[in-house]
Amino acid sequence: MKENKRQVSVLFMLFGMLFCVCLITANVLETKQMTLGPLSLTGGLIVFPVSYIINDCVCEVWGYSKTRLLIWYGFAMNFIFVSFGALCDALPGAPYWTNDAGFHAIFGLAPRIAFASFLAFIVGSFINAYVMSRMKVSSGGRHFSLRAILSTVFGETADSVIFFPIALWGVVPNGEIPVLIISQIFLKTLYEVLILPITIRVVRATKRYEETDTFDNDIDYNIFKIKEFDN
Repeated sequence: MKENKRQVSVLFMLFGMLFCVCLITANVLETKQMTLGPLSLTGGLIVFPVSYIINDCVCEVWGYSKTRLLIWYGFAMNFIFVSFGALCDALPGAPYWTNDAGFHAIFGLAPRIAFASFLAFIVGSFINAYVMSRMKVSSGGRHFSLRAILSTVFGETADSVIFFPIALWGVVPNGEIPVLIISQIFLKTLYEVLILPITIRVVRATKRYEETDTFDNDIDYNIFKIKEFDN
């Protein structure tokens, strides 16, 4: 009897774990609002752009199909984390527990904010992966730096334009929302540019180790076809 074993890349698995950690950490850090000079930003800025860098690396090395699997995997893990956090927040605390307000501020995501976060993540991540994939094919694999930056610009723009109006309209002064959107796009793209030398080295090392450099010729970009990750 022939045994069919599916090979699992250790590096891909590590990228996936780091991707999920970044998403979950960003959710917690997003609860802190900060200002940097004239710019308004959230604590999630510290870690969330790393998920886009991982998105770029995976798409560049393994292609869009594996990136599609990674995005849905990250979405599922983030959803589980938020769900358990909301459940724990809803349970009554012990009589001696005095930190309900602090716990609720971190884990008591309003349904509106949770919906905005999940929708923005899905749309932004898939736009990032699509732009990265199509530009790689059209350029014949050249100009990685340009692809990484432009895919981040498109992805982060979609993410911010969706998240902030849905999550914060009427919660913060409405005039602050465009400032938040522009600040997030600018700072996250700057983050990508500054860390680009490291990203390039990671991609090159991963390609050498995996001995693969995938081009997405004639693939289906339907975001729901996650069973095609082996193609």
